[in-house]
Amino acid sequence: SDPCLVVMPPCMGEADRFSLEALRHIHKQLDDDNDGGIEVNESVEFIIEDMKQQQTNKHSNLHREDQHITVEELWRGWKTSEVHNWTMEDTVQWLKDSVELPQYEKNFRDFRVTGNTLPRIAANEPSFMSTQLKILDQRHKQKLNLKALDAVLFGPPLRPQHNWMKDFVLMVSIVIGVGGCWFAYVQNKSSKVHISQMMKDLDSLPRQRLTLRLFSSRLEKAQEENRTVAVEKQNLEQKMKDEITDAKLEAHRLRELREGAECELSRLKYAEEELVQVRKALKRAEKQMQSERSVPEALQKWLQLTHEVEVQYYNIKKQSAEFQLYVAKEEVT
Repeated sequence: SDPCLVVMPPCMGEADRFSLEALRHIHKQLDDDNDGGIEVNESVEFIIEDMKQQQTNKHSNLHREDQHITVEELWRGWKTSEVHNWTMEDTVQWLKDSVELPQYEKNFRDFRVTGNTLPRIAANEPSFMSTQLKILDQRHKQKLNLKALDAVLFGPPLRPQHNWMKDFVLMVSIVIGVGGCWFAYVQNKSSKVHISQMMKDLDSLPRQRLTLRLFSSRLEKAQEENRTVAVEKQNLEQKMKDEITDAKLEAHRLRELREGAECELSRLKYAEEELVQVRKALKRAEKQMQSERSVPEALQKWLQLTHEVEVQYYNIKKQSAEFQLYVAKEEVT
């Protein structure tokens, strides 16, 4: 008899017929003793050995209070399950998130796979997987088969608990990353400014070197001129000192002659010659002052000496004039 006619609720179309046939095949896989029902121990054994999982408490999602599940009970549980009512979008999302085979999204959409199609994948129908879904990789087939068995028998996969610590670490990493990028940007900008300034300084070095050479040359020339001027000044000062000394000696000699002369005319002559020598010495001292831009001690002495000689010369001329006047009066008388 047609299986679709004896189960409740009855098949509603071709998709239900294929799903029922796939569930009958799955029931047969779990019913090791072929007694028409799936016991708890058979479910646990199937989970561990066939599905390669250690979550033995999963069987409670399948059995609930029923310790012996028949094909019709399996069908009834499937028809009322959340996975059975999955849309194509739900199934594609499951393919990407739970199965982690997003490369087959187009295949699922082309065949319009929904939740009611998953028993055929769970039953691992060779023609359906290879010909219609066009999945040829054996590893991918096995992965799809196990994930579909899990969804059909035990319900939709549990969403992993939100990991707040992971979010915190991610947020800290983002902040550190942004801070690092900002620091790198600031450092890069500062480095560019520093390099630009350094390049300007390097460009100005030849000009500064040339200027330094010019100043060095001028300094050496000025120092040489100063040394020359100093030597010439020293020679000139020595020459002036010698001339002043000679004039002083000559004036001294003339003074002695004047003081020793008995005749007024001789005394006047010697006084005039002494005055000439003193004036010459004074002029030389004045020249020395102009070269030194200060009043030397020798000039002060010669100014005083010149004043004294001028006074003496004046007195001698006065005495001479008085004497000549006296002689003239005597001759008239």
